[in-house]
Amino acid sequence: MADAAENTGRPTRQRGGSRSGWASGGTVFAGVLMLTEGVFGVLTGIAAIAKDDVYSRVGDYVFEFSLTAWGWIHLVLGVLIAATGWGVLKGADWARGVGVALAALVVVAQFMWLPYQPVWAIVSIAVAVFVIWALCTDRGRTSWY
Repeated sequence: MADAAENTGRPTRQRGGSRSGWASGGTVFAGVLMLTEGVFGVLTGIAAIAKDDVYSRVGDYVFEFSLTAWGWIHLVLGVLIAATGWGVLKGADWARGVGVALAALVVVAQFMWLPYQPVWAIVSIAVAVFVIWALCTDRGRTSWY
């Protein structure tokens, strides 16, 4: 049976039980979304670090950091998320737990980033919530690359 799966190019199940198509497809999609979100995070970070006037200044705000500090936060989170997304696609054991933790950090960071880019922050929060769901739902360990 494993030979048939190898010949079709589809991943094989390494644990007992059946795979849910939604859950396994969601995990692949979550890995791709993490790669994309990571790249956007790196670009956002570079823009905020390189030129502080790219984003509008916000008056008194509870979570006020300099835009350079926000840039470094987005840059570091972006690199970590992209690397973890690659790990999810490769089926790495560590990637699911780290992915859930990083997605939770993204939710918090994007909530705090809302005054600077409200629409993109809300989209990123929704993506991170989906990633958390997908990584917590699929229990199979499969390499997708």
